[in-house]
Amino acid sequence: MKALLAEYSIIHEPALAPEGKAMLDVLTGSFERCGHEAVVPEGNNFETELTRLAPQCDIGLVIAPDHLLARFTRILEQHTHNLGCGSMNAALCAHKLKTGRILAAHGISVPGEVLTGQKVVKPVMGCGAVGVRLTTDLPGEDEFGQQFIEGDHLSVSLIAGRVVGEACLYFSGKPPLPLALNRQDIRMEGGRFEYLGGETPIDHPRFEEIVEVARTTVGVLGCQGYAGVDVVVADRVYVVDVNPRMTTSLIGIAAVMKEEIADLLIAASHGHLPERVHLSGHVRFTKYGNILRS
Repeated sequence: MKALLAEYSIIHEPALAPEGKAMLDVLTGSFERCGHEAVVPEGNNFETELTRLAPQCDIGLVIAPDHLLARFTRILEQHTHNLGCGSMNAALCAHKLKTGRILAAHGISVPGEVLTGQKVVKPVMGCGAVGVRLTTDLPGEDEFGQQFIEGDHLSVSLIAGRVVGEACLYFSGKPPLPLALNRQDIRMEGGRFEYLGGETPIDHPRFEEIVEVARTTVGVLGCQGYAGVDVVVADRVYVVDVNPRMTTSLIGIAAVMKEEIADLLIAASHGHLPERVHLSGHVRFTKYGNILRS
């Protein structure tokens, strides 16, 4: 099959381009090893390239900043079989304030909203920790403030299937499949947070609890395909961000996972998921795609 792998940031978002290229390299290699032809947009107009290439491909996947993901995914859905999260769900997850309120209404712990005093200020729509800072300043336009929680900064990478035959918002009969629990390498300098990479897979005394929170989160929001759930583990497991798309953790996971991410994505898009994946070894990875095995 011809697979359209459409990564936005390489050309259009310099701050996120290293992560985008690293993820695209992993995906391209996996699809080609599985016998598929990988097609990548090359022109400067991403929307035009999507519209041109998608009808020529059998399957497709968009990787883009959260505020653009729904728009570009909708174009993909109109022309070919989408392997990622549906555009409606991507639009929901992109609005971090609304997402947090929905999760809280379903009993999932999220940092409380804060207007005064010290707090984490972040864009209502953003990704890659860009613009996230610890400050006493009031949030600016299109920003909001959250309680700062000290704890373990982790993420859970999962794949959720879909119900075949429906323009659906929910995963298939099987719960989302956890790929790995990852530790995030986050540096704070001058009050600003920067994501540098991480390590995977890791163990944790509260592993089962963390994974269950992530599975429930993905189910509540109706994510399909690959998703990353960022958490801080403290007195509770707090969900701090939900990424309904490929995340940088995939770079490390692909280096230790026996299964091919391409096979998993295609199977999940038809409502099929294995019982588990098989991981061997442990790696540290950077947002630039560097891998250090240990």
